Amino acid sequence: MIKKYRKKPVIVEAIKWDGKKETYYEIREVLASNYPRRIAIGAGDNCLYIDTLEGTMKANIGDYVVKGVKGEVYPCKPDIFETTYEEDNRRDIAK
Repeated sequence: MIKKYRKKPVIVEAIKWDGKKETYYEIREVLASNYPRRIAIGAGDNCLYIDTLEGTMKANIGDYVVKGVKGEVYPCKPDIFETTYEEDNRRDIAK
């Protein structure tokens, strides 16, 4: 029998990649401080390359870099991100 399922609410941290070195350092030092895999800016193309369990993924300018619930870091296209997530401004959320 087919059943319907609702996705559980999940809070993630994310930064929109803008190609700037300052944003790269924020991603490395804040978002991915304990991430054991490589995150690097591509030479000359302002893309961000993130090693994931699924292989190396590319974040273009305008893509979001997301830290998932288990500490994994991955890129997400803006249309998918904006359809899936909304900003959570509640202050009572435990981190």
